[in-house]
Amino acid sequence: MIEKWKGRTIQSRADAAELLLDMIRPLKPYYSKGNAWLHAGDSGVHYGEKSSRMEGFARVLWGLGPLWSQESPALSKELKEEAEEWKQRYLSGIIHGTDPSHEEYWGDLVDYDQKMVEMAALAVAVSLSPKTLWEPLNTEQKKRFFCWMNQINDHGVHPNNWRFFRILVNTMFRMIGCPWSKERMEEDRAVIEGCYEGDGWYHDGNKGQLDYYIPFAIHFYGLLYAKFMVKEDPEYSYILKERGRKFADDFIYWFDKDGREIPYGRSLTYRFAHGAFFSAAAFAEVEEIDYGVYRRLAVGNLMQWISHPIFNHAGILSIGYGYPNLFMSERYNGPGSPYWGLKTFFMLALSDSHPFWTAPDRFPVFEPIRLLTHPHMLVVHENDHAEAFVAGQHCQNHGCVSEKYEKFVYSNQFGFSVSRGHRLQDGAFDNTLAASLAGDEHYRMKYGTNHFRVTEQAVFLDYTLMPGVEAESAIIPLGPWHIRIHHISTDKEIDTADGGFSIEAETCFEVQPGALSGKYRADQIKQDQNSIFACLPWGISGAAALTDGEAKLIDTFPNTNLLYNLAILPTICRRLKPGCHLLIDCFLADRTDQAERYMKCIPQVETAERTIRIRIGKEERSIQWPDLKQED
Repeated sequence: MIEKWKGRTIQSRADAAELLLDMIRPLKPYYSKGNAWLHAGDSGVHYGEKSSRMEGFARVLWGLGPLWSQESPALSKELKEEAEEWKQRYLSGIIHGTDPSHEEYWGDLVDYDQKMVEMAALAVAVSLSPKTLWEPLNTEQKKRFFCWMNQINDHGVHPNNWRFFRILVNTMFRMIGCPWSKERMEEDRAVIEGCYEGDGWYHDGNKGQLDYYIPFAIHFYGLLYAKFMVKEDPEYSYILKERGRKFADDFIYWFDKDGREIPYGRSLTYRFAHGAFFSAAAFAEVEEIDYGVYRRLAVGNLMQWISHPIFNHAGILSIGYGYPNLFMSERYNGPGSPYWGLKTFFMLALSDSHPFWTAPDRFPVFEPIRLLTHPHMLVVHENDHAEAFVAGQHCQNHGCVSEKYEKFVYSNQFGFSVSRGHRLQDGAFDNTLAASLAGDEHYRMKYGTNHFRVTEQAVFLDYTLMPGVEAESAIIPLGPWHIRIHHISTDKEIDTADGGFSIEAETCFEVQPGALSGKYRADQIKQDQNSIFACLPWGISGAAALTDGEAKLIDTFPNTNLLYNLAILPTICRRLKPGCHLLIDCFLADRTDQAERYMKCIPQVETAERTIRIRIGKEERSIQWPDLKQED
């Protein structure tokens, strides 16, 4: 059923409702007899199978709750009947899941229980549509539902976006007339306020970690609260909406004009959840927003995912990003986890006549280069290629965190790779500098940054590659090119690999149905001693060394790049003796018809003390290298 949406777009609320129902229909055979569990797959997750199946059940409500909250006069008779069938399924699941005497009881909570995450979906669905999920319950069923949900007030909750789960549960209690905990609400609000950094930005519990959890978690939940409690708590509701408005000014830069986002950070398996912020902002009726732009980003992001093979052959969303891929997953990604992406269907909570649906479609307008101070990013928009040059981000170990946070640049067109091992092929070290003991072939990239500075011209950072190997790097965007300058100090002989952009090694059947362009050919690789370019029909990726270095093309292991299951990687390799070294490399990634022209115009770079002089064509610029230890 999803196939019919390829090449289409959502033009109305009815279209969005139809897509949602098409997306979740394949799940029906996998619900338990009492409908309280959803067995979407057999891969493991750290919180165990029972909670995993409860998670699968709950996350579908992120789409169904908004659907049920509004009348759907434009839906066909068959789809209206199907929406009603889903209501009965979920009433049954809630009744059985909250009944301690039933075999499908979801279980008692413990501190930091995963089921707290899923309570938010239940709470929001009930808040949106009490006539669907609350009022039909009899007195005993209501009591059991309240008792099960109220457990969250008696247990420890992580001091990050999780505090909003408890806020939303107590908000629901307040809305349906049940006892609610003002004490917990105030405590949780204080934690969220402690995460606020200013200018609309939060960190998610851990300072120095600003990723998609800010828009699709903290802001998303805050905007729902602002709408639900606008009368009861008008002052804080206004604050949350104003923060959302300010945040959007920066956040739109993580997308291109058609809504394709820059893959960066953890939980990318939620995919189209990246556009959920725009649906929530429209729901909260944030002042002074351009509904035409917000709809374009939310709908554009959702629809571009339909062209990717993200559903398995049973029609179920897979763990992965551009295709099914467990290598990139986190330890908390269960088979039902990807349905968190249904949060973007909060656009269904808006009536057919809402300006989100009726405003003229508008493209966002981007500055070519934008400094985002709080996430330490320099974001470049060039011919629909959105790149984020990043420094100073760091994350706890949820899985592949170095790759997800600490590469030099992240691209919405070329993605990034996660490592399956430590050699160059299985390590897939794109857009990062990796080092190994000479001849050992055990490469590693940086994990953590000592000092950094992000300016409107460049990103500067110093870091440790391995004990005894220190690096200070400048990363300078320059149109479709970017320049890297590395000062390396090593007390041992090492091998280094400065990786460029991975590019798909072949096109897929879906690009031209029935015909495969085939894997890249040797004659499409243009190489000399100091440079290498993969010149493919679908784009060019290249690397050029301006100081001595050997240019190589790495055939990376399958399923390392997040967007493309088979990729190749231009890389500059060197062996360095103990001592201090200056390395200068340039990298090109472009998919326009001007790519070959760019390839022939390699930037030239000179350094003198703390001054960097750059020339490309007739353009010249000079950049000062700051003293990071003084300015950090």
